[in-house]
Amino acid sequence: MDKQERLFKEDNSYEPLSFRMRPRTLEEFLGAEDIIGEKSFLRKAINKGYLPSLIIYGPPGSGKTTLSVLLAKAINAEFIELNAAIVGVQELKEALQKAKRNLELYNKRTVLFLDEIHHFNKLQQDVLLPFVERGIMILIGATTENPFFSLNTTLLSRCRLVELKPLSKENIERIIKRALEDKERGLGERDLEINEDAMEEIVRFANGDARIALNTLELASFMVAPSENGKLIITRNIVKEVIGKRIFRYDQRGDEHYHTISAFIKSIRGSDPDAALYYLAKMLLSGEDPRFIARRLIIHAAEDIGMADPFALVIAQSAYYAVDVVGMPEARIPLAEATVYLATAPKSNSIIIGIDKAMRYIEEHGISVIPEHLRGNSPKYIYPHDYPDHFVKQKYLPEDIGEIFYSPSDQGKEKMIRERLENLWKERYKK
Repeated sequence: MDKQERLFKEDNSYEPLSFRMRPRTLEEFLGAEDIIGEKSFLRKAINKGYLPSLIIYGPPGSGKTTLSVLLAKAINAEFIELNAAIVGVQELKEALQKAKRNLELYNKRTVLFLDEIHHFNKLQQDVLLPFVERGIMILIGATTENPFFSLNTTLLSRCRLVELKPLSKENIERIIKRALEDKERGLGERDLEINEDAMEEIVRFANGDARIALNTLELASFMVAPSENGKLIITRNIVKEVIGKRIFRYDQRGDEHYHTISAFIKSIRGSDPDAALYYLAKMLLSGEDPRFIARRLIIHAAEDIGMADPFALVIAQSAYYAVDVVGMPEARIPLAEATVYLATAPKSNSIIIGIDKAMRYIEEHGISVIPEHLRGNSPKYIYPHDYPDHFVKQKYLPEDIGEIFYSPSDQGKEKMIRERLENLWKERYKK
């Protein structure tokens, strides 16, 4: 190794700021006071030298890897890091055998950190079980996906679940200020300043992700030129230039996907077009499949609007057709139109109540015999169009069924439907 290569390896200046500023102690770790605070179960456990196997679940940049390193350090355990997305069988076996040797020969515990553990299939997860059960190694699995969906229950039952949330605005600000002040690992030697607008822009862009915040700060620091008074000040314009086009955190298979579509539908159901458009915009900008959105609009039109405004279903279907024929980005317009129409339409869930009630009735009572006059070309059938108002009273449900499955609401067009049915079936639809 020549001198230049040796100097490069000894110098950590090539490491990103986000790596250099990783917390070195549990006290420096922000945003998880309920998990590792002085009164938490985990802190009390490691203070006594005990660390259970964990599944750490949270969004990118919330500190899953860093927390795992700190926990292993707190109990003086060896730390082995593998990525479940790329690790081979042989590499995994070697790590497990090393953990076994550490325990048997040196009485030293080993933390096996498996990043992206959701990539392991059931058989791979089962390989870990005997090592976890016998305490040969302490497993810490990290995932951005909901572990109840991505991990099998057998492994979950042997691990304690820890959920990390996106960092708060206050914590992101503290991390940025710490990096600007730290002369050993951060940018303190350069005497940089950051104005309030620039800080606000980084915090908003980071969206709870410390890694994004620090990497943005570092890039901005490279672009700062001395002001008239010689100060190096990071401004909003510099930050905006660094950020460029925003990239939004949105996993189409993870919680953010389900939370957002849930908020979207609930906003439409709650007749709030502004909130509905906000969540629609978020999904479209984040790369959500517009067909998925259109399908949800069709379901919502029937489930939550129904006969209060039957045209809502046509509007939703038209939006789906537009997505197929026109495509993005123009399809955002008919999707927005359908969203606003559904949000502002009168609401009724009588249709879903009616069909579910009918299905439950059949499941509980079985299938009844169809009345004779309704079968085929029965001469006993009375033809309604031969009577005034195209209506005649006759029994349509089987003789043993007296249920009312459809009860119209008093919303929108359905109010007229209720009045018509009450007039036609005075006894049946009495209030």
